[in-house]
Amino acid sequence: MRLCAAYTTLPDNKEYVPPPAAPNISRGISSLTNAVDQLLTAWNVNDVLHSLVIDGIFNGVGSVLSFLPIIVTLFFFLSLLEDSGYMARVAFIMDKLLRKLGLSGRSIVPMLVGFGCTVPGVMASRTLPSERDRKMTILLTPFMSCTAKLPIYAFFTAAFFPKRGALVMIGLYVFGIVMGILMALIFKKTAFKGEAVPFVMELPNYRLPGAKNVGHLLWDKAKDFLQRAFTVIFIATIVIWFLQNFDTGLNMTADSQNSILALVAGGLAPIFLPVGFGDWRIVTALISGFLAKESVVSSLTILFGSSAALQGSLTIAGAVALLVFCLLYTPCVAAIASVKQELGGKWAAAMVFGQCFIAWIASFAVYHIVGLL
Repeated sequence: MRLCAAYTTLPDNKEYVPPPAAPNISRGISSLTNAVDQLLTAWNVNDVLHSLVIDGIFNGVGSVLSFLPIIVTLFFFLSLLEDSGYMARVAFIMDKLLRKLGLSGRSIVPMLVGFGCTVPGVMASRTLPSERDRKMTILLTPFMSCTAKLPIYAFFTAAFFPKRGALVMIGLYVFGIVMGILMALIFKKTAFKGEAVPFVMELPNYRLPGAKNVGHLLWDKAKDFLQRAFTVIFIATIVIWFLQNFDTGLNMTADSQNSILALVAGGLAPIFLPVGFGDWRIVTALISGFLAKESVVSSLTILFGSSAALQGSLTIAGAVALLVFCLLYTPCVAAIASVKQELGGKWAAAMVFGQCFIAWIASFAVYHIVGLL
């Protein structure tokens, strides 16, 4: 299975041509992949190693790296808000609204940071003076859609909703916020009864954002993303490639349905049939998302080989339900580790299973509602 960067043959023998306005970084990765592919072919490199380099590494990691400009852009605007002193004023303005949900205005800062990454969002909750507010804020932060999920949204909107991409992306962010509000109201009436502590905060002066501070933040976030791409995602991509290309006897298989991965994911696939994406390949990608959300895209790229193959296995309702599931299910291992550090192992385990359960219920409802429409 090899993904061709130039075109992919569709079932009806028509050619699927990628949009000409692809980002420069995507075109660069595609050109490099083609060059290495031709070089390995010219050298008569072993088919197993050839498949590992092209299908496993270049197509897997490369598909994630192409979304780096989107992630850097989001962090750029977040850094402007923080360095200008406006972020603290957002906390003051949001205090009255958040008190209706059982939180103080201080909780808005970790949640806003959670739109960038859940890990620093959880760590930012240390500044909250109340243990009740801190726990509640940490449990609500994963509902804020982090930048690691942006590649997933962009991948699916390009494949299924190319003309409504902005609407779908905004809708996912809004839906995550609505689910967070709903869960806050439930927490307020059940596990976290009581009132939030009074809001007291010193407001810094307004100032123009410093280029040095903004540049430093952007560099840190870009470096963190690249480190993940070449460590966690790189390892996950190779593991998935191996499990997808070898059977239980460690023999390379031409049919991925006979692979080790198909055996494992196939056992979990029936759970997702009622929500519209019971394909073992999609389940495998979701499992890889536990390591890092960006690896969902690389896994789908490896397992399906083309967006046309993915489109053939999902209905529109199934695609929407899958996006909702990716939005709500458990955050990555790094985020869970930070929750364990802040609250303990029991809270971390509760978050994993709780988020998966909520994601399944929400996806089930969305799948059937969209199916009716």
